Amino acid sequence: MHVTFLGTGSAMPAGDRAQTGLLLESEAADPLLVDCGSGVLSALAGTDAGYEGVRTVLLTHHHLDHVSDLMPLFKARWLAGATDVELIGPPGTADLVRGLFDVHEYMQGRLDLVIREVEPGEFEAAGYQVAAAETVHSMPCLAYRFEADGATFTFSGDSEATEDLAAFADGSDVLAHDCSFPDEVDVDNHPTPSQLGAALAGHRYGRVFLTHLYPHTEGRHEAMLESLREHYDGDVRFARDGLTVTVE
Repeated sequence: MHVTFLGTGSAMPAGDRAQTGLLLESEAADPLLVDCGSGVLSALAGTDAGYEGVRTVLLTHHHLDHVSDLMPLFKARWLAGATDVELIGPPGTADLVRGLFDVHEYMQGRLDLVIREVEPGEFEAAGYQVAAAETVHSMPCLAYRFEADGATFTFSGDSEATEDLAAFADGSDVLAHDCSFPDEVDVDNHPTPSQLGAALAGHRYGRVFLTHLYPHTEGRHEAMLESLREHYDGDVRFARDGLTVTVE
């Protein structure tokens, strides 16, 4: 399984970080796009799969920095003649899309669109076996654990650092986790590195990538890693846009 970080930024994107988006690719499954924030469509167009090759989109939640490029993706696929799309997300996804099409009326009826809403639990998406768990965020949000090619990848979505989420991801070959701010920022709904390290302590992950990075983290990466490693001594790295990771 391969995971490409299309966007590792946040609601305040930096010049070198688009908003949230991940591309999953596997020999045993179809390409899967997870979240579709601003800038993700352009990044997706630069991959071998391209936006024409991604039929299934999975949303963690409905904040703008995770869905801003959703309608542009729909239009790009329509113009490319790839009109079949499956959109999967937490409850309220159908209402979200209905509202988008109400605003952009000319797109109504252009796609063969299937919408599926999921709750915490297990389901299949684009050939991946997926488990979902609720996170602690300012709106309903799901973390996802993917299995394919004998490997496991977990994406936290947006969330505070919690023992429940750390246990949900336990044993993952790769974990990508929200780490939006350095310790000196007083924040909720997202973790700081010391909070994340404390939650991850005692669990096993092959490698951890920090993502959903606000501009506040720039120039603070080494200090953030030192803070996290005071609690968790595993392999932790910062994700960056365009990085492809082999999960095995």
